[in-house]
Amino acid sequence: MIRKNLLATVSAAAIVFSALPAQSAEKINFILNWVAGGDHAPVYWAKARGLYEKAGIDLTIEQGKGSTLSSQRVGIGKNQLGIADLGTALVTKGKGADLVGVMNIYANSPYGMYWLKSSGIKSIKDFAGKKIGNPAWDAARKMWPALAAATGVDPKSVRWVNIAPNAKIAALKSKNIDITTSFYNIHFIFQRVLGDDMGFMPWRDHGINPYGNSIIANGKYLAANPKTVGAFVKITQQAYADCVKTPGPCIDALVAANSGLKPESSMKNWNLVTELMNDATSRNVALGHFDDTRMASDYKMVETYFNLDKPFDIKGAYNNTFLNSTVKFPAK
Repeated sequence: MIRKNLLATVSAAAIVFSALPAQSAEKINFILNWVAGGDHAPVYWAKARGLYEKAGIDLTIEQGKGSTLSSQRVGIGKNQLGIADLGTALVTKGKGADLVGVMNIYANSPYGMYWLKSSGIKSIKDFAGKKIGNPAWDAARKMWPALAAATGVDPKSVRWVNIAPNAKIAALKSKNIDITTSFYNIHFIFQRVLGDDMGFMPWRDHGINPYGNSIIANGKYLAANPKTVGAFVKITQQAYADCVKTPGPCIDALVAANSGLKPESSMKNWNLVTELMNDATSRNVALGHFDDTRMASDYKMVETYFNLDKPFDIKGAYNNTFLNSTVKFPAK
């Protein structure tokens, strides 16, 4: 009788424990800076391989609608982690958002100026009297005085025209504007449409080189979950390095997860991103590392050209401790 009761108890306990849910993984809602593209391929590749899951992370990737939105959502904790242009993230932090940069993706600024050679423009020295079209809220418009000063151009010598982001190339080709601004990661689209008539000047060639797209974390979440953030950063850092070496599988994972994307254009996008990732720090210190001097310079630029409601100590706005110092931009 005792043995029978014991077996019944053990069986009942087994049923109870089997009905209990397994220890749940840490949920992270990761918001992109824009709709998925080649520059996000490593995250999709790492997720497809189950690398986040193995580290105890239940990752959801959310499509974005600009760096302002992703910065705001991470800043209020709606998303624990995300991607945003770092300058935009710093401006958002200056408005009270609680966020911290934990890895840069674009070590070089993606900002560039585009025009038609047939317009007679050869360089920025020929911009005087011309119309530059971009959205009214665009960060490039705010930072134009910095580029103008660096190149000896009167910042008031140009006229700014409001153009929607997806109307820039059409407005340029139809000559409704003379110049526009854009991110270098879609350089191939300008080349395809404008061909040999395309004129281009990267801002970084003139010393205006703020960090671009970066991974940001909500400050409160980071303080409470450093191990989870650390695991996410290390996996993502390694994924970006691996995808530089062998991009094909990464692009395949991106396209498989996002209907409408094409392998060829996604690969072109990714190849341009690798150029933006490659600098002395990413090659010699660590891929994704924020340089202290550059961060101080970025903050000064943001403080000068944007209205910060709440100035802050830039040293608290980024954290390199989660990066693996052995992971560097791969030599090709």
